[in-house]
Amino acid sequence: MYFKYIDPKLKSIILSNPSSNISNRPLSELLENSLTSTPCVNVRKNAKVRVVAGMLVQYLESFTDSVVVRDDTKPIGVIGGREIIQGVFKNPTSDFFEMKFVEEITDTRLNVVTSDSSLKELIAMWKKVGRAFAVINVGNDDYSVISVKKLLEIGMNNDFDFHISEIPKKKIVTIDNEAKFGDVMKLMLENKTRKILLEGTNQFINDRIIIETIEKFNFLLGRDNFLEIPVNVVTLEDAKMISEDLNLSDVSKIMYSMSQPLIIHDDRVISPWDICMALEKN
Repeated sequence: MYFKYIDPKLKSIILSNPSSNISNRPLSELLENSLTSTPCVNVRKNAKVRVVAGMLVQYLESFTDSVVVRDDTKPIGVIGGREIIQGVFKNPTSDFFEMKFVEEITDTRLNVVTSDSSLKELIAMWKKVGRAFAVINVGNDDYSVISVKKLLEIGMNNDFDFHISEIPKKKIVTIDNEAKFGDVMKLMLENKTRKILLEGTNQFINDRIIIETIEKFNFLLGRDNFLEIPVNVVTLEDAKMISEDLNLSDVSKIMYSMSQPLIIHDDRVISPWDICMALEKN
């Protein structure tokens, strides 16, 4: 394993000590210039769910995967696409958006790290809660976000012998042309995934597309059949097809430039989460 942009003395120490790999190093070293550069998107705990859903349409996968919920200045939890999907699946009406408050659907398991936290410690937190999201305090009750996109920077800025063909194969969850929104949401919840492929294609639907559609339907005002609406009313996203067995650095660069990152290589579907798991092993 070789490293770019690193002091020669530190490089010598790392190469002479096999245990000093990427995953054991502190975030302050791995993200020296950008650790606290991503602003934290916040929502008040007493805001209506409609407010946070609109925020997620704007921010999901752009530079953060979730919105931090605050009680005054104190962060008390987080909301992402999963909470919206769960809520709509149980109550597919405008009441969920207009009558419920953000606090009622907040996941209180907010991961907080420091500059001394290692990559391994961060990913262990993510695995425990099933969400690639954490915050770091930058002073005066202000926080910066560390999401999966931030970890792609680590992949981009280091050289690896690890290739995408080494990423373990996993079950590919698909839908057919007749699928309805209810079918998709059920599959997302059952399989703990945010992206589902249209079978026989490289097209996929994700939580952002679903929430975007809900917003276009005026947050289901006057609608009570959303779960029965066919998915084919929306435009799906395209996963990038890659034939070459790229290394971790190259595939991180490709994903970083994508607005909705998902890659297909042979019979593997590779998401940014898979890249994070690979970084943990290197």
